[in-house]
This record gives sequence, structure tokens and C-alpha cells, in this order.
Amino acid sequence: MGIWQGDIKRETNIPDSLMKKSIKMLLTKTLIKEVVNIQNKSKKVLMAVEFEPSKEITGGEWYTEGKLDTQLIEALSDVCMKLILRQKVATREGILDWIRKVGSEIFPGGVSAGQVEQILKVLVMENKVQEVNSTGFGDFASVPVGEVCYRLAKKTGGEVKVGAMASIPCGVCPRINACTPDGDISPINCQYYQKWLDF
Repeated sequence: MGIWQGDIKRETNIPDSLMKKSIKMLLTKTLIKEVVNIQNKSKKVLMAVEFEPSKEITGGEWYTEGKLDTQLIEALSDVCMKLILRQKVATREGILDWIRKVGSEIFPGGVSAGQVEQILKVLVMENKVQEVNSTGFGDFASVPVGEVCYRLAKKTGGEVKVGAMASIPCGVCPRINACTPDGDISPINCQYYQKWLDF
């Protein structure tokens, strides 16, 4: 894991000046490195250069040098949204493949499947995209049946809700006030009503 300077001082009883001098020498020879602990930024942990710090210390993939990388989060969110908008329906693997092929200039360090999945979950929670299973038809034709995919959410935050009258032609007809059973405009001679009945 690593060790904090205060722990070194307490365990070894070395004078403070000698300890700082020794640490500085080890750092310049690149035998050890300082890692910022996200839980306590003033406590820098020292560890050998060949070791990778744990996620508990660094904060994981979303942190760079102990700070939350908001630019990466925003850029990845934007790419996911734009790709879903362009393709209408996208899978996590499809987004990840596109980033690996085309998005290397946007993400020079690359992104992991876990990062893409986390961003997609956030977008679902924010009602920006919907997580759905592919039917294999229409917009889903390019995605195997049953596979989890993502599409843009409606502005209402889900499927559009319509009233009972909106599903029949009379419910949306602008001439409904002039419609009478025996008049010029009537259900008997309405072409829209006939098409609806033939359906």
C-alpha cells in the first residue's frame, strides 16, 4: 500500500531533517514515489515506483493526481450522447469500440469498459438515455435480440403518454366541432376514420 511520512517518523524515531533528506534522495533516484491520498490530501503516501496504488488511495479511474477528472467525465458523457444520437441505438461495446478506433485523440489515455458503463448508468439515472433490450426490429436491427442497448430518452423522461382519444382520428381532428352524424363532415364520410378502421 505505502506509508505516510508521519508513520515513518513515529516507527523509526529518526530526526525529522534526516527523514526528509532521505525521502528526497529516494524520490530523486526514482526509487519511491509520492501518491496523493484522496481521503486525506495532506497525507501523501510513499511507495516503491514498481507498485500501483490501490483505488482506495487514488480514487480509481476517475481521479488524476488526486483530483476528480471532471473534464474526462464530461467528454465521455458527450461522446456517449452524440454516438447514441447518431446511431439511435448503441451498446456499451459499440461505444467502447468507437472510442478505441476513432476517439483516441479525445481520450489519449483510453477508457475502460467499466468507465463507459458507469457513464451510461449516470446518463440513465439523469433520464438522458434509456436502457432497453433489443427487439431486433427497426432501430434495433443492428443489435442482437435481447442485448442491452441505450437510446435517447424522450423529453418527458420516458415513453410519451397519450390519452384514449388521441389514439383515434377524432381525438386529434381539428374539425371535430363541425362533425355531425348527418353533416358534410361526419364519421361516415371521414377518410381518416375509414383508414383507421381498415387498420
